[in-house]
Amino acid sequence: MKFNFTNIVVTSIILSGLFFWNLAESDTTKPLKSKSEFYFKMKSVEKGRFLVKQLGCNDCHTAGYLQLKGNVPENKWLMGDTIGWRGPLGTSYGSNLRLFVDTFKEEEWIKMAKTLKTRPPMPHPILNAMNNEDLQAIYWFIRYLGPSGKPVPDFKPNG
Repeated sequence: MKFNFTNIVVTSIILSGLFFWNLAESDTTKPLKSKSEFYFKMKSVEKGRFLVKQLGCNDCHTAGYLQLKGNVPENKWLMGDTIGWRGPLGTSYGSNLRLFVDTFKEEEWIKMAKTLKTRPPMPHPILNAMNNEDLQAIYWFIRYLGPSGKPVPDFKPNG
């Protein structure tokens, strides 16, 4: 009798756990919590890292990147810069892409990147012309880095 009761209790616990686990819905809008969640996206993350380097994103979006000739640890990349770029329209700042991208789902990021219009020196036509696969790779690399840092100063118009 004892043996049957124990089996019934254990089976009930397992079935209850499976029932509640099945009810849980994954929320793709939440930030990814660990690097292990990127296991199946690593090819895309690696491609994104390559594109970020080749396109020069760090030049404006990583503090000290140009001054240090690129010798900035990856965990400090794309957190924005408080050194402004002054032009005839005013002074703009390289935004914190890690905070910015964290507000988008993948599809939203691609749509935004293809229609983005910015002030100089951001070369938005390059971003607008990129294919979906490359934009996805950049998205997953920035998500891999994770949200970090603070927002940069707002654009300051001349005068």
